Amino acid sequence: MENQNLSPLSVSIPNKRYFTIGEASRICDVKAHVLRYWESEFNELEPIKRKGNRRYYQQKDIILVLQIKDLLQNKGFTIDGAKNMIINKNVDSDSSTSKHFINQIQKDLEEILSILKK
Repeated sequence: MENQNLSPLSVSIPNKRYFTIGEASRICDVKAHVLRYWESEFNELEPIKRKGNRRYYQQKDIILVLQIKDLLQNKGFTIDGAKNMIINKNVDSDSSTSKHFINQIQKDLEEILSILKK
């Protein structure tokens, strides 16, 4: 799964409410220990923790991880630079989040339509 050069909007996020750290890791193509490290560095990344300190990521968390990955790996930011971009909302997260959800809804509807046509 080579998603390194893909934009956060081009990654398909399954239509689920919660994702385990393993699922988030696969979707974002980032190792689990990197996700845990980013949680300690980026206050905005706060997956829900349940029994046994298990992490459950929501779609907004996945999108944030993809944005962090893009800033660090594709745009060459340092951790501090990426933090500043996210804190200052220079990532335009509301706009990209909305676009991603619209794209995801469109894909889901097209899939439903193809199933109904069968």
